[in-house]
Amino acid sequence: MTAERVNPPDLSPPAGFSHAVVATGSRVVFLAGQTALDGDGKVVGDTLPEQFTRALTNLLTALRAAGGAPADLARVTVYATDVAAYRAHARVLGRIWRDVAGRDYPAMAVVEVVRLWDEEAMVELDGFAVLP
Repeated sequence: MTAERVNPPDLSPPAGFSHAVVATGSRVVFLAGQTALDGDGKVVGDTLPEQFTRALTNLLTALRAAGGAPADLARVTVYATDVAAYRAHARVLGRIWRDVAGRDYPAMAVVEVVRLWDEEAMVELDGFAVLP
C-alpha cells in the first residue's frame, strides 16, 4: 500500500492519529472489533492500558494473518467505555501504540459506548487496512 497521511495546517496538529489517509492498493481488509480476549476467549487485563495493549495486539494479529502490517492501517475506531479514563491514559496509550504499531498513524476516532460485547472489556478496536 502507499499511504499519504494528510494533516492540513488549518486543522489542529494531530497527536496519535492522522486527519486523513489517502490509501492506494489492491486489497482492502476489514478488521472486526477486537477486545482484550486471550486465546481461551477470556478478557485479560485489569487496567485500560493492559486491555488496550491486548486489543491492539489482537487487531494486528488479524491484520498480519491477512497479509498486512501496521503501516497498512488506513482507519481505526476505538470504542471506550470511559472516554475520561481514555484521555487520562492518553500518553501511556500513545506509547503503547508506538511500541506495538509504530508511528504510521491511521485516521482514528475514539467513541464512548455504554458497554461492549464482552462485559469486562473497557476498550475495543476495529478498522480497515489497504494492502499492496
